[in-house]
Amino acid sequence: MRSRTGWGSIDGVPNRLAASTSPYLLQHADNPVDWWEWGPEAFAEARRRDVPVLVSVGYAACHWCHVMAHESFEDPEVGRQLAEGFVAVKVDREERPDVDAALMRATTALTGQGGWPMTVLCTPDGEPFHAGTYYPPRPHPQLPSFRQLLDAVTQAWTDRREEVVGQSARITSALAERARAAATADGAPPDAAALQAAVRALAAEEDRAHGGFGGAPKFPPSAACLWLLRHAASGAPTAGEALGLAGRTLTAMARSGTYDQVAGGFARYAVDAGWVVPHFEKMLYDNAQLARAYLHWWRLTGEPTGARVAAEICDWMLAALRTPEGGLASSLDADTTVERPDGSRGGVEGATYVWTPSQLVDVLGEDDGAWAAELLGVTPEGTFEHGTSTARLVRDPWVDPAEAARWTDVRARLRAARAQRPQPGRDDKVVLAWDGLAVAALAEAGVLLERPDLLAAAVRCADLLLAVHLDDDGRWRRTSRDGRAGPSRAVLEDLGDLAEGLLALHAATGDPAWAETAEALCAEVLAEHAGDDGALADVPASSDDAVLARLGHAADPTDGAAPSGTSAAAGALLAVSALTGSDAFRAAAERALAPAGALAATAPRFAGWALAVAEALVDGPREVAVVGTSAADDPEGRAAADELHRTALAGTAPGLVVTRGRPGADQPPLLRGRGLAGGRATAYVCRGHVCDAPTTDPAVLAAAVGARR
Repeated sequence: MRSRTGWGSIDGVPNRLAASTSPYLLQHADNPVDWWEWGPEAFAEARRRDVPVLVSVGYAACHWCHVMAHESFEDPEVGRQLAEGFVAVKVDREERPDVDAALMRATTALTGQGGWPMTVLCTPDGEPFHAGTYYPPRPHPQLPSFRQLLDAVTQAWTDRREEVVGQSARITSALAERARAAATADGAPPDAAALQAAVRALAAEEDRAHGGFGGAPKFPPSAACLWLLRHAASGAPTAGEALGLAGRTLTAMARSGTYDQVAGGFARYAVDAGWVVPHFEKMLYDNAQLARAYLHWWRLTGEPTGARVAAEICDWMLAALRTPEGGLASSLDADTTVERPDGSRGGVEGATYVWTPSQLVDVLGEDDGAWAAELLGVTPEGTFEHGTSTARLVRDPWVDPAEAARWTDVRARLRAARAQRPQPGRDDKVVLAWDGLAVAALAEAGVLLERPDLLAAAVRCADLLLAVHLDDDGRWRRTSRDGRAGPSRAVLEDLGDLAEGLLALHAATGDPAWAETAEALCAEVLAEHAGDDGALADVPASSDDAVLARLGHAADPTDGAAPSGTSAAAGALLAVSALTGSDAFRAAAERALAPAGALAATAPRFAGWALAVAEALVDGPREVAVVGTSAADDPEGRAAADELHRTALAGTAPGLVVTRGRPGADQPPLLRGRGLAGGRATAYVCRGHVCDAPTTDPAVLAAAVGARR
């Protein structure tokens, strides 16, 4: 049976999603469901047929999205029911974060909670009237089956239309009003006192037994750690407390089952408070931020775990996520397709990663196998499922040189053996924001860890983003795949995070082109995303999505797994204002940080990057311009400039902004009028419109920027 539009796949014809650039949507291209992508055409079809719209939101690495797809969306009877009574819309939340955010607001308003898969029922005008998450194929005591839900909605739409439409209108009006109120809320950026209070508030949430904050499920507090490390470097009265919070958390995560002890890279979160069992999907945005957090921990303290884990994460990102074009893919799936005990094949969570004692012995032999089982907490009973265990370090093997050498050898053999197992699927789309975060991590690690290969990878990735994601009309696109840009326009976080990466590249290389593009991105933030009152919106002002406009476009200021669009933009605006002297950019950054004032006092864990940017604002920012020769015929002068440059980049000042150029250079403007002192390479340090005396001495510069020597 073919659906009425002729696009259903019940008779083997792929549905509309077959033409998508989203790997998640392509996973559903063979469903017996008449899927539409989000857009005005889908809602026009619903109005033509006078039926509600079912919107299903998920992402490629989502385990329960796969479960619901297998149980319901692969069922021809479900496909027929959807085709007869609904217009079914499938959304990749990573490709359309604007749609996801708007519908998540509706879902949490209606149910008090949210998550993925997300299931939202809307009128043909896009107004939500019912929402939920996962629905099973058979009813549970407190949860209807998916088909029961469809039956109930069809009956309500047919028999109680006026009630349904009235409820949807009230919900939509309330959501839009809430968005407007959030956008116009008064406030000021957190000051030094507020930042100290935020540290104390976060300390009250620490899990002193296991590290991290809160209970299960436990997520890596990536942005919060970056903020705490900046605060630790500030010299504030709570600096030591902040360093302890960050250090204990980073140590616990590095030894945990959430970290892939065999190949590197962090899983999305732990399902338990002790970090033993991860939810096995690995996301680029988590690892990019955590690479910087571990790197900055080492930069501040010299803790070797920081340098080691930062390097391992960067190496894992390039080994597992790098695309042929030089970008970095979004994620690895939580599931691995394997043969089940009943002979069927399907996705099994964690199958690539877990071990039994006998498997370790098979790979390593009796002695090393038993030793590895003890070190990694692999038990006969198992810590995961079916007698298997995740791998975690029950002690630090790197303390003892003999044990470190043994672990290095064992780890290499385990990695080789694990590579022969079936591997999780990869969502190979490139997301502008997340690759921007990765560029920042790779660029900084490349310089600080003296790894030119990492810096080269950052440059190649940035080149791809600028070549592919900026279209001929000057509009940025959020995603690409196989070197081809996707249809979705970039949102606020894309512009802010890309600028963050390019600013890190400029600091690392001195190439003015990166700074110029970052400045252009900030100009676009003000032109396309700022309202008359200065409040920022996630989507461009020129967006013509009437459904999203009805639900409200205001940016959510809270930082989640990745920086919010608001805080990402604030960080870029503040740094570019330091490079250019732009008062407009600085004022916009301060306005964008205003919502963090309330979050600092009540929910600092969910304002990590905003608070990190606020630390930079309180610090100045601290501007460093290194002026020196790069001429091949002056190796001594170039070496002196290189040493000053490395010293500047090793600085821990919370608001550090670094540029490098030759005498007489005027790009960026921070270099203007800067010359050589006594004919030697010179560093200029300024803070809050006040400058130190120029210095040619790396030791003096180190003291000015808080660099270890």
